[in-house]
Amino acid sequence: MPTRAYAAQSPTTPLAPHGIERRNPTAHDVEIDILFCGVCHSDLHFARNEWGFTQYPVVPGHEILGRVTRVGTGVTKFKVGDLAAVGCLVDSCRACDCCKKGLEQYCTGGGTFTYNGEDKHMGGMTYGGYSEKVVVDESYTLKVPANLDPAAASPLLCAGITTWSPLKHWKAGPGKKVGIVGLGGLGHMGVKFARALGAHTVLFTTSPSKVADGLRLGAHEVVLSTDEAAMAKHAASFDLIIDTVSADHSIDALMALIRLDGTMCMVGVPPNPQQIAAFSVILPRRNLAGSCIGGIGETQEMLDFCGKNNIACDIELIRMDEINHAYERMLKSDVKYRFVIDMASLKA
Repeated sequence: MPTRAYAAQSPTTPLAPHGIERRNPTAHDVEIDILFCGVCHSDLHFARNEWGFTQYPVVPGHEILGRVTRVGTGVTKFKVGDLAAVGCLVDSCRACDCCKKGLEQYCTGGGTFTYNGEDKHMGGMTYGGYSEKVVVDESYTLKVPANLDPAAASPLLCAGITTWSPLKHWKAGPGKKVGIVGLGGLGHMGVKFARALGAHTVLFTTSPSKVADGLRLGAHEVVLSTDEAAMAKHAASFDLIIDTVSADHSIDALMALIRLDGTMCMVGVPPNPQQIAAFSVILPRRNLAGSCIGGIGETQEMLDFCGKNNIACDIELIRMDEINHAYERMLKSDVKYRFVIDMASLKA
């Protein structure tokens, strides 16, 4: 079915109106009228081919929230009128060990990302949430707690789950000391989640202007990572640090803060390979790890937790035709803390 969208046609052209085709719902599909779509830094990377594998035209957007308008004959989770959400995945092989464990984001048999993935139904590439509607298998569609602000909930589908998954995996909670590095779209959710899970939460930032906001969002302490004395006070004391920074920075300085058998988990993607001294890991037996978004089950778990604890993202709502300006502001970290597109502006 014809669908209005915004797409980039090349690495150097701005996003602009573009028509795409969506499939009609099959037996297990849910058709969603998109109300809001969060703007992730990954969207910009793909639009400008900064990771080197974008297929054009590309319609970004994987923080999708909307209302169900049609369901297939075999759908049991949703009915017309329900709020529904779609994150970074719209399918996976469902047969590999990762899929069987509910870790579809690590699918080894061929996962399908929400955009710039192989479209197994229509051929070509998948198109994301910078569009008026989307059709997704109900198994990869999520329920949204009714008490959450839909606009502020949409970035939970990436910024939220990207920090929730490692916090849960490494059992952040009472009695644990957790550090969050960087206060952006991911970092501000990491602070909220770590605090809500009961961990002693410390924010690390290079910006003195973010100290007050870090405390407001739930950090017990805020440390300027440029202050060597302040950093030294926390040496070898953290159970877990989640590094959300996507710029080049010192990994060794952060590893020095990890206690015996503690973990530093990278979720940010710096543009260049990051160096680390062997002794930063060897002494005292520290773990350096990574984590990527989350599986469908844990994403639903996160949304349910957010509903029970009234947690959502701090957002700035924009029109669809403001997306190129939003990208430029995002590059300057000029957003607190996630842009969200009001998709009514595309349909007007």
